[in-house]
Amino acid sequence: MLIGAPDTGKTTLARQLLAAGVAAERASAYIDADVGQTMVGPPACVGLKWVGSREDMEDFSQADDLRFVGSISPERLVLQEVLATATLVEVAREKADLIIMDTTGAVSGVTGQTLKYHKMELCRPDVVVALQRGSEMEPMVGLLRRFFSAEVELTSVHPEVIPVSPEERRSHRTKRFAEALAPPLNRWRVKPTVFAPALPTGLDLSRLDDMLVGVHDGTGRCLGLGVLKHEDDALRVLTNVGEGMNGLRLGSLKIDLETFATTAADLREIMFGLDL
Repeated sequence: MLIGAPDTGKTTLARQLLAAGVAAERASAYIDADVGQTMVGPPACVGLKWVGSREDMEDFSQADDLRFVGSISPERLVLQEVLATATLVEVAREKADLIIMDTTGAVSGVTGQTLKYHKMELCRPDVVVALQRGSEMEPMVGLLRRFFSAEVELTSVHPEVIPVSPEERRSHRTKRFAEALAPPLNRWRVKPTVFAPALPTGLDLSRLDDMLVGVHDGTGRCLGLGVLKHEDDALRVLTNVGEGMNGLRLGSLKIDLETFATTAADLREIMFGLDL
């Protein structure tokens, strides 16, 4: 499990470890839980990539398995983030003897510490590598060593790691959303009964316009992303997912299909008029 603030080289280290696994002929899996700057699968999801050869290292964009979180930040969605990651760790353990898990840059405050604590609790990594520039990881490392038996290694960020600007992060995320929602998009009319969480009776369906959803099959897997549109007093989901769609998971984001810019959306406020 790799932890560290943004721009500390977690993804670069993950690639190096996976390359070493390939060289050692170990069945490897990469779990990308950095929902805002994902490399495997689209943003707002946790993705799994099987890595068994050098060819597998060439392109990480297509996930072999996917779980929908519904946000590009763990704020308010710690539960979804933790469960999505833990579920894919269990999938990976069935086939891989080396699992590398990348995480978000949330490492401080209540959200960051709660997120990492419960990931440790459910994912049960053998080794944690914490990357830091100054001393920002000391509280987190102390917490993990106090409560868990995993080996926790603390190391400095490599001096050649270059920070990425907020504009570059936003551009990367926009590109990944555009790829995940690339045309042609099917426009499926959907019933209010296909959603999780379930829609309350009497909800003004127009309030769900532009909501990002995870398109799910009947086994818990996310097949891809979709966007809701309210048209002619009905809801439609725009998605390039073909067969297998069985239900739609609501996230906490709205997305513009022209610019792929996102805005946070509180489901409790949308469904019940609550601002909690």
